[in-house]
Amino acid sequence: MKKTFFFLLSLVLLFSSCQQENKNHVLDFYFTSDVHGVLFPYDYLKKDSLNASLAHVSTFLNHQRSRKDTITLLLDNGDIIQGQPSVYFANFIDTLNTHLVARVMNYLSYDAASLGNHDIEAGHQVYDKLVDHSDFPWLAGNAMIDSTKQPYFQPYAFLIRSKIKIVVIGLITPHIPYWLPQNIYSGIEFMDLKESAEFWIKVAKEKHDPDIIIGLFHTGAGESNAPKMAEDAARHIAETVDGFNAVICGHDHRPLAEKIVSQSGDTVWLLNPGSRAQNLAHLSINLQWNEKKHEYELFSFGDLINVSDFVPDSGFINHFAKDIARIDAYVNEEIATLNDTLSTKNIFYKDNEFMDLIHNLQLKIGNAQISFAAPLQTKMNINPGKILMSELFNLYRYENLLYTMELSGLEIKNYLEYSYSLWVNTMQSEKDTLLQFAENGQNLKNPGYNFDSAEGIDYTVDLTKKAGERIKIEKLSDGTKFELNTKYKVAINSYRGNGGGGHLTEGAGINRQDLSSRIVFSTEKDLRYYMMEYLKEIQNIDLQVNNNWRMIPEPWVSKAILRENNLVNK
Repeated sequence: MKKTFFFLLSLVLLFSSCQQENKNHVLDFYFTSDVHGVLFPYDYLKKDSLNASLAHVSTFLNHQRSRKDTITLLLDNGDIIQGQPSVYFANFIDTLNTHLVARVMNYLSYDAASLGNHDIEAGHQVYDKLVDHSDFPWLAGNAMIDSTKQPYFQPYAFLIRSKIKIVVIGLITPHIPYWLPQNIYSGIEFMDLKESAEFWIKVAKEKHDPDIIIGLFHTGAGESNAPKMAEDAARHIAETVDGFNAVICGHDHRPLAEKIVSQSGDTVWLLNPGSRAQNLAHLSINLQWNEKKHEYELFSFGDLINVSDFVPDSGFINHFAKDIARIDAYVNEEIATLNDTLSTKNIFYKDNEFMDLIHNLQLKIGNAQISFAAPLQTKMNINPGKILMSELFNLYRYENLLYTMELSGLEIKNYLEYSYSLWVNTMQSEKDTLLQFAENGQNLKNPGYNFDSAEGIDYTVDLTKKAGERIKIEKLSDGTKFELNTKYKVAINSYRGNGGGGHLTEGAGINRQDLSSRIVFSTEKDLRYYMMEYLKEIQNIDLQVNNNWRMIPEPWVSKAILRENNLVNK
């Protein structure tokens, strides 16, 4: 009798186990991307509260994870440790403690993350520490150790949730060498996105036989036929590489939730959360067990969730209260005194006090004759008074180094011709549009960070001439004659100095592989650090506009400002 009882009990347990293994499952994946330091519900740059942040995401996750009818996973797609003073503080000031971003992401229980180009921008010491301090894997399957051709970071994550096997393959845009100094990614070589996706999905399938495969790619959606080594190739991979249930993209900050059909006829969700924690990309996968086939049938749905619909999580805020207080003290440190109003008004039409401040600092720090720089901030007004640390992040938004490069006079002229070709139209009359606007007429056609002007030379931009013939350099600003065959020392940020924007390659005509040989000086730390040190030293900032460049005919420019400036400042 006892044996019969235990035999029946065993059958019940076995049946129960099979039922447990084969029952239907719902998995909800949530993705952040391009958070750019928005950890807390406060914008340290604009000095205002935010309606979206990881604190808001925490509130949503608390609710989602309390549900019993779904399995919740959280993943990030890179570019999180740049963009706000809070993460600059974590990267370069608070260097002895566990990295703040690792602690925030550990608190939120991320399952995996891919690295972005702005994460690499912080340098080995920072991103290696971030990886070490995180309780989850950081992925970049196309970032290879150049000496061994083995992955520098983990290429993919293998996750098991309720016996469901999940593979998340991570990739990073391969254009990092176009933007960043080689020492920042020393020992790493970046490979083609599609080829890397094909390689790792084959490895993952053979090794793990996964039920779900996610591509977590820090690259923009791009076009269907992306060329080899393209910056943006997510759509191309989703359409041409078999096996992905979803491809998550980022990098271009363009929210997207699109169901596409691959070339093999499979459904693939292409999702992009956008930037700064404003949205979560959501992928819901319903796995239904087919008894006849003894396999799962998969049904999926993708959409975007507006994070501003939630309030910040008080538990999250309280947990990081000491960190928030330390960041507040850092950003409110007084650096110097501004004696005049600092404004970006009319910055695209004429020389401006904001740009001249940047230029003059670059000339000083780089011991250069000429400076190239673009407006990284186009809608700013700082009143006279104390300049706080936080305002340095408005003056200069990115962690670029400063280079001094040797360029000929002809290369300098061609560089400027290229820059203004992105910027202005050829005008036939005073009624023509001066700036190049996008088709919607509401935005500039090209990003402002590519509109380089120069300091140290006096020049005009003739709007009646076609591109390539607009720039006339009259002299060096110290009165010295400017010669096309003479070599000059030019201060320029590392993004541009490595070929970013094409000014040195397409414009000045310098081969990309020759750029490093033109560098005669480089700062060790980011340009903002040296700006801070210099401003602390001089204490009083007297603004000046040198008016070393102007667009002509000037009456046409004045009328264009009246017509167009309201669009630029929207």
